[in-house]
Amino acid sequence: MLEQIAKVVARFVEVEAEMATPEILADHVKMTELAQERSDLQPLVETFRRHEELQRELDEAQEMIELEDDEEIVTMFEEEQVRLGHKMESLENRMRSLLVPKDPRDDRNVFVEIRAGAGGDEAGIFAGDLLRAYMRYAEMRRWKMTVIDENNTGVGGYKEVTIAIKGKGAYSRFKFESGVHRVQRVPKTESQGRIHTSTATVAVMPEVDDVEITLDERDLEITSTFSSGPGGQHMQKNATAARIVHKPSGIFVKIQSERSLTQNKRLGMAIIQARLQEIEEDKQNAELAADRKAQVGRGDRSEKIRTYNYPQGRVTDHRIGFTSHNLPAVMDGDLDPFIDALTIADEAEKMAAVGVS
Repeated sequence: MLEQIAKVVARFVEVEAEMATPEILADHVKMTELAQERSDLQPLVETFRRHEELQRELDEAQEMIELEDDEEIVTMFEEEQVRLGHKMESLENRMRSLLVPKDPRDDRNVFVEIRAGAGGDEAGIFAGDLLRAYMRYAEMRRWKMTVIDENNTGVGGYKEVTIAIKGKGAYSRFKFESGVHRVQRVPKTESQGRIHTSTATVAVMPEVDDVEITLDERDLEITSTFSSGPGGQHMQKNATAARIVHKPSGIFVKIQSERSLTQNKRLGMAIIQARLQEIEEDKQNAELAADRKAQVGRGDRSEKIRTYNYPQGRVTDHRIGFTSHNLPAVMDGDLDPFIDALTIADEAEKMAAVGVS
């Protein structure tokens, strides 16, 4: 690990030297690039330098122990060594974490699509429960959440619902929700009291920068329709909902969350961009399928990432074997224990992949 950090420190010094040259000072674009690189490297370099300072203090304490005859003073320096050792261990863990390549999409806003899977009406009701949990989680983090399209089942659930969540780090927290969520409980529609198993699928897509995926308006078929659902006279009298079809891919969205057709068109195009970006990235990664089914599978009960067992009051994430026995809190938005555990597991895999030990 220290060899890898030494290379980072050397590059940091090199970048600082480049930034001070007249050529770079006169080149705004290059200066911006180097400033960003310096900013990315700085946390690791500062942590490493603090670690070096503590190592010097530890060496000094050892010298005093070897030179000092007074047992009381020796004990004092031995206690200081223990204290410094704990600090160094903490810094080493932080350096390991900082060495892991960061997903450049982590800070982005996200679109979250929730769809009823296997299980009929109960699957739709469960999709609504997941929506509420995500809404509560976004509220607790003070993120802005908007329902941008929904298709109700008529029994209090959703066939599908799409939300936009805006907030720094939204993708870093929601990306682990992608997949099939399985629920085991007695449905409200069950008269015999039997436990049913149903599913809902979740797809999480980071908002895309315009420069990554650009849309040719000639490839789009845009039509306006009347918005459905609550919204008052404005929503009923004006065709403000936008239905957009991306003809080359067949992707289409219908957006009715905003009060003007122009706003809904803009939001719909952003979602199409996000979907196209996801497909493009899937093609570049052999371990992923060529389309968004890689995230959600077919929705079968066996394709589960997480199970919500109501009779036992527990939620289990099958990817890491993590279980919470406080199901009501989880369904009220307490997702951090799962997300934190998944983040740690993800970092461990990445550290192993880059040889950090």
